[in-house]
Amino acid sequence: MTILVTRPHPDNEATLATLRQRGFEALAAPVLRFEALPFHDDDADYDAIILTSANAPRVIDLAGSRLLRLPLFAVGAHTADAARAAGFGKVMVAKGDAVSLRDLVLARVKAGELEASATLLYLAGADLSRDLAGELSETGLSVVTHTTYRMAPVAGFPTEVSDAFLANRITAVLHYSRRSAQAFLDTIRADGIEISALALPQCCISAAVAAVLHDAGATKVVVAARPDENALLEALGRTLRP
Repeated sequence: MTILVTRPHPDNEATLATLRQRGFEALAAPVLRFEALPFHDDDADYDAIILTSANAPRVIDLAGSRLLRLPLFAVGAHTADAARAAGFGKVMVAKGDAVSLRDLVLARVKAGELEASATLLYLAGADLSRDLAGELSETGLSVVTHTTYRMAPVAGFPTEVSDAFLANRITAVLHYSRRSAQAFLDTIRADGIEISALALPQCCISAAVAAVLHDAGATKVVVAARPDENALLEALGRTLRP
């Protein structure tokens, strides 16, 4: 069985390795490309940092930075690992989505661990699926957003992926974000394989991602029980179970 992984590089490498260890043939089809944007510390007084992606701490040179001493709120375990690897010492981890990250920050405010008027630095990507900064600002917190990277569409599938589609070798597709799901749709439409591609099981990390595929006409859409990769792979296993 061949699983198509639409996750961008470099995160897709661990996914591909995990799938192969479980006996699958895994093909990389990163439909988005990571592009770093310039970041310069503005020396403003921040009380904490929030992250919704592992990409931000990877792209910023934080060696010796004062920011590393601040508490950091990470959207999930993968992002938290990237933050620790970058040198952050105090990392608090939400449950994998922006809603739980917002709730985690507000819980720390309620517990008196973060000032109700605190200023947060949001190291973000260019395309955000939720206005987390706006929601936190409505509660009295100040949020300063710095865009540190963007994800650009990739022009077409690799040749081996196109060949696999033509040979009907793809068994299922893994989706990790609304943006990449839309890029996947754009690519299969451009390649003229939309009907056959959307007939395959589409395994999605969240209901929001699944909605993109549902709206496009996919009928075999499966949603992970939690917004993390372990749950996504569990959903894949359920889908392929006889």
